[in-house]
Amino acid sequence: MDPMQMAHMGPRKKKPRQMGASMASPPHDIKFQDLVLFILEKKMGTTRRAFLMELARRKGFRVENELSDSVTHIVAENTSGSDVLEWLQVQNIKASSQLEVLDVSWLIECIGAGKPVEMTGKHQLVVRRDYSASSNPEPRETPALAVKKISPYACQRRTTLNNCNHIFTDAFEVLAENYEFRENEGPCLTFMRAASVLKSLPFTIISMKDTEGIPCLGDKVRSIIEEIIEDGQSSEVEAVLNDERYQSFKLFTSVFGVGLKTSEKWFRMGFRTLSKIRSDKTLKFTRMQKAGFLYYEDLVSCVTRAEAEAVGVLVKEAVWAFLSDASITMTGGFRRGKKIGHDVDFLITSPGSTEEDEQQLLPKVINLWERKGLLLYYDLVESTFDKFKLPSRKVDALDHFQKCFLILKLHHQRVDSGKSGQQEGKTWKAIRVDLVMCPYECRAYALLGWTGSRQFERDLRRYATHERKMILDNHALYDKTKRIFLKAESEEEIFAHLGLDYIDPWERNA
Repeated sequence: MDPMQMAHMGPRKKKPRQMGASMASPPHDIKFQDLVLFILEKKMGTTRRAFLMELARRKGFRVENELSDSVTHIVAENTSGSDVLEWLQVQNIKASSQLEVLDVSWLIECIGAGKPVEMTGKHQLVVRRDYSASSNPEPRETPALAVKKISPYACQRRTTLNNCNHIFTDAFEVLAENYEFRENEGPCLTFMRAASVLKSLPFTIISMKDTEGIPCLGDKVRSIIEEIIEDGQSSEVEAVLNDERYQSFKLFTSVFGVGLKTSEKWFRMGFRTLSKIRSDKTLKFTRMQKAGFLYYEDLVSCVTRAEAEAVGVLVKEAVWAFLSDASITMTGGFRRGKKIGHDVDFLITSPGSTEEDEQQLLPKVINLWERKGLLLYYDLVESTFDKFKLPSRKVDALDHFQKCFLILKLHHQRVDSGKSGQQEGKTWKAIRVDLVMCPYECRAYALLGWTGSRQFERDLRRYATHERKMILDNHALYDKTKRIFLKAESEEEIFAHLGLDYIDPWERNA
């Protein structure tokens, strides 16, 4: 056994922690110059105070280690306004009329928003104008109260891109990815679900008490949360990030067309770098992998929203040249509000098209782009859709629509800014594009499925099966009790069939 692995098998030894103001912290840029915070340690504890100080500094807040005349906001927890004022008197500090004394809930909301939020009565422990201290401030919505509203299903949670718990979800996603690389589905799903539920929280977890009652957090997950709260990082995550197999799989799968089986093969052959793989004459590559290597630098760089919208114009111009009434919708992460992605997905449908029109559209579009010199690679997958077939029972099942996986040449001049994110001297960028052609009667189900996120869709299908006795996929919704297919003209109608509140695309970032 690898000595490194053996080192991580024993019980974790807690590292000694520095205390209070002496705790070292890397410098952070200060975004909000008018606010100077001081976090009161009384009734909070050294570890939690240090953790909150670091989170606030990462968000651009100026947080002082010691109380001084420059402080504008004092933040306290489990402490009344009168107690804070009494503490100030003991310290021989006169409370300025401009000093705000606030409950920690205000700071947590600021950290979650990434900026100062409005101070209301529920935040203020002391009314500033006359310092009439109240020992019973207005109650705030604590994490415990917010937890009561959390469903174990992502399709019953509203998850925006405003993630208050990146420090935990990033760690879980590394662990989930590592288990996925090892094709160990159970632990992979455990960490994906844990990351998903924490992304939906309206507050930042700062103590283990905050995790009480939250679904999808088993003992293993909770132990990692506790370690991150105490030490700022997880030893298990650090071990994975430094693991040679994980690093190799992460690198290999970054190549378009390379999956787990190929990665395993290359790793067992002793390869650790792409340059060695590229130069090895004994290896055979698929068409997709050859394209992945040829345009690697472009494809691993993020696609911006401006680039995605420019590709959208290309797609609409080409599709409307052959099918003027076609509806073309950008799906995936960009529909959910993301500013960057790795590819761009489009769903195409037409109310007036025949089955023959649908079958011929994508080949015509491919041919047009080829003549214009815009097509760098394509893989056309023909439709195997059967409208009489029951939806798939698998939560990760692929659909049977006609689709095309492409790499397009996007000229910088077509992007709003006049250039896309590429090196100088090059006039274009290779962009990954997926086109999906679906029958008009399936458009709502296809749109819901292709919008994502992956975890949202997985839980939506689980919910349909376990809670409603229905089967859902990208083609249809089947009621097993009534033995009928349920028609839907929109995503809203699908949610209604399932007895769910409608969730907008930008709230599906689970």
